[in-house]
Parts: sequence; structure tokens; C-alpha cells
Amino acid sequence: MSYNKIRVTCAKGITPFLKEELILLGFPIISETVAGIETEGTMDDTLRLNLLLRTGHRVLFLLRKFRAENADDLYQKGSNIAWEEYIAGNGYFSVSSSVDNPTIKTPLFANLKLKDAIVDRIRKKSGQRPDSGPEKDRAVLNLYWKNTDCSIYLDTSGEPLSKRNYRKIPMNAPMQETLAAAVIQATAWNGSGHFINPMCGSGTLAIEAALLGLNRASGILRNNFGFMHLKGFNGSLWKDLRAQAKKETKKSLDCRIIATDISEDAVEAARNNAATAGVEHLIEFDVCDYPDTSIPDGSGIVILNPGYGEREGKSKELESVYKGIGDFFKQKCKGYTGYIFTGNLDLAKKVGLKAKKRVPFFNGPIDCRLLEYELYEGSKKNKQKGL
Repeated sequence: MSYNKIRVTCAKGITPFLKEELILLGFPIISETVAGIETEGTMDDTLRLNLLLRTGHRVLFLLRKFRAENADDLYQKGSNIAWEEYIAGNGYFSVSSSVDNPTIKTPLFANLKLKDAIVDRIRKKSGQRPDSGPEKDRAVLNLYWKNTDCSIYLDTSGEPLSKRNYRKIPMNAPMQETLAAAVIQATAWNGSGHFINPMCGSGTLAIEAALLGLNRASGILRNNFGFMHLKGFNGSLWKDLRAQAKKETKKSLDCRIIATDISEDAVEAARNNAATAGVEHLIEFDVCDYPDTSIPDGSGIVILNPGYGEREGKSKELESVYKGIGDFFKQKCKGYTGYIFTGNLDLAKKVGLKAKKRVPFFNGPIDCRLLEYELYEGSKKNKQKGL
């Protein structure tokens, strides 16, 4: 089976954590951008990546690179690809694209030209005509066209990998699963200490922590990926990969995961999402304001994702919340490491503690930081002396 370039996309700012995952899985790092990493492997390797990656968005397998001046060039060279080897004559496919070419006014036109090339080629070779449309639940192709450089990829993920298939009740402004996984990676939490998540919302951070602590494959709940709809899909390998992933999953955790929220609806949604993910029994849910969250003896991390105050006037209301988080850290969380994920650094100043670390992230278009606070059991001087 031939090797080729594989491009794994991710949300802006997550590249360092995706890189770490790829290296641990044994994949080389060829190049990286702010929103993706290029590695290499076979089509079979993409199955493993889709199953195991926690921070990746899409796994794209390079099919062909060529130069195209305009839409006619795209059609002609796209027609030279043996599409009949990948897409069934009675199948369905979708095309998405990123286009920056002076002759193309809209990516939709480029999509249409590539679709025509694919359909005409398959009809000529097989006498059948596959359907195409916007749905990404079957075969998906990606076109990257910058000036005259074209790259066509098989999108082996189809739907983005952030769709783990457990978050049935998202609530308001939920954190995407892949972002939550990257945030947890940034804390270096691995299940060896307690994981406390006040302001849990729909429970994504707590659920991703449980999945990570168990070493459960992030894609294990998904029953549909783009690669399943391509000709030559290695079904027996996929079955073996899933069986191996289940074998490597732990049965229990050596720590406590506690998730609380002042909203009963949020906690109910989080509990239902955790049940769908199969980890409800590992997370202790409670309805309470964040300062009333139970903090067990021992150590671990306490992580909160408070509002950012994007709407006018809302920021002022949140000042007391951020100040209260600082008081909560100082009074109840000694011996833990505290984290605040926020898109408002002005509000973060109200916490009243000096952040040891500031890790950059983006939550959609919002420039965010994960702020880390050391919460000493005694004084900092005694901590440094080892007392």
C-alpha cells in the first residue's frame, strides 16, 4: 500500500497538542501551520488516526497535486484522476474547498467544476452517475487551491472529529470536544489527580477528562466516517483497530472527577451527555454555585470556563465572578493547580492571583488563554523549601 502525505487539520492554536499526539502515535511531522500538521502514511493509517486523535479536526489523505491556472484546468486535470477507484458509480460524494485563485470568484464554482470532472469520469468508465451534494456524511473530498497550486484530498473523517457522538444536549456556547481535549492536554492532567470542574455547562471538559483518564479512544462512539464510503475500505482492519482500542481501555479511574453548575438544566444535560459517552458513573455531578463545589483532600486540578462578557455591559457583571474565583482558589483549593479558560484577559485580572502560565487558544474566533495558578498548601516560600 502506497504512502502519501496526510494533512490533519485542527482548530487554530491547537497545533502543539496535535503534534504531541501524532508523535506519540509514531507519525512523522513533515510541516505544521497554525491550523494543521502534515504527516504521511497509508490509507489504512488514516483509520487509526480517525479513531485515536483527540485534538484533530479532519484527517485528509492526499490524492493528487497539480497546477491549475483556471476552472478549465481544474476540470481537465481533475478528470485524469481515477475516481472510479474511490467512489462507487451509484454512490454519493461531497466536495468542500479552500480557494484563493484570481480567476475564481466563489469556492462554490470550483466545487462545481471538480464535481463535474468526477461525475463525468465515473460515468465514462462505469456507465453510472454518482450523486453529489452538501452533506458530509458519506464520501467527502477536499480541494485546496492557492494561486495555481492545487491539492485534492480524500477527507477520511467526513464529519469533523469533534463530533464524538455523545453531546446530544450542547446547551449555550459549548466548548468543542477537540478544544476541551487540547485544554486538558495543556494542563498535563492524566488521571493521576482529581479533576474538578465547576461551571461545567454541558459537561464537555469533564467527559473528555474521563475519556482521557480511561485511555478510551475518542472516536469509539462514532459509527460513520468518510473512509467507510470509499471503495476499498478495509473493514476487517477497522474491526481490529476498534477491538484493540477497547482492549486498551481502563475499567476505572484512580481519581475523582467532579462537575458542578448552578444551573439544574446544565447539570442534567451534562449527566445525559456523560451517560451517552458511557462515563456517567465516573463523574460526580452536583447542582451548586462554583464556590460550593466539593474539593476532595489530595491534589489535582480545578478548571473553570467562566463567561467572557462578549455582550455590552455583561463584562461588568462578571467582574465579581472572576474575583470570586480567585477567592475560591485561595480558600478551598490549596494543594491543587487552578486553571481558568477565558476569552477576556481584562476580566482575568480581577482574579487577584498571578498566573504562572498563559497558554494561547482560540474558541472559534475568540482569542483565549488557559491561565494556570499554583495554589500552595502553605506559603510559597515554604513550598519552595519543600516544607
